Amino acid sequence: MTDAPILVTGGTGTLGRLVVPLLREAGHTVRVLSRKGSGPDHVACDLLTGEGIEAALAGVETVLHLAGGPKGDDEATRNLVAAAQRTGVRHLVYISVIGADKLPVAWLKTKLDAEKAIAGSGIPWTTLRAAQFNDLVLDVMAKMAKLPVIPVPGGMRFEPVDAREVAARLVELVLGEPAGLVPDLAGPKVYGMAELSRGYLKARGKRRPMLPVRMPGKAGRAYRAGDNLAPAGAVTGRRTWEDFLAERVG
Repeated sequence: MTDAPILVTGGTGTLGRLVVPLLREAGHTVRVLSRKGSGPDHVACDLLTGEGIEAALAGVETVLHLAGGPKGDDEATRNLVAAAQRTGVRHLVYISVIGADKLPVAWLKTKLDAEKAIAGSGIPWTTLRAAQFNDLVLDVMAKMAKLPVIPVPGGMRFEPVDAREVAARLVELVLGEPAGLVPDLAGPKVYGMAELSRGYLKARGKRRPMLPVRMPGKAGRAYRAGDNLAPAGAVTGRRTWEDFLAERVG
């Protein structure tokens, strides 16, 4: 086992807060990259500007890149890759999204461009594409339930996955050998938007009318075609949306 610290970008986010303790439990030193750098073993760095990135990577051989946002993931990743090339990183692990290579959505294009930057870096790499986390779906359902009528895009389906299962898989990948693009990870069941909404409303003891709507354009056609769903050969988790709701809402 190397004594070199593992750098985790986005280590204070939903996934990072799960991954960091698992890595430490496995006996590894973890350095958490965040914009403010507050906390033990945290380093301040802005990936979009590159400020602080060289210091964050000093002595690091493995990077787990979890940081992401609504825009700029491609630019941030290119900055990280360039610094990793200069500092001798030996393994770069990235979390992406199922359908990044198929869905005509601007945010997902930045994820795909980030994937390409890593794959073309010359650094040994591993990329895992995962489905939407239950946590994200919960946030969306909670906001929609505040409306007097919940819009339900027809044909839009999701297979939400538990973030803890994604975290466990990422730890395996970080501690393993570089593997390129590994099989996608999704939840155990596919749900329509109406099913997700009904499950949330039931768990909260609420009622709302639902209005079927049609998502227009290329994005609508892609979602109706299931381009956001896991392809054949994907790995499926065990925790369902109902399991998650029972724990978090019920």
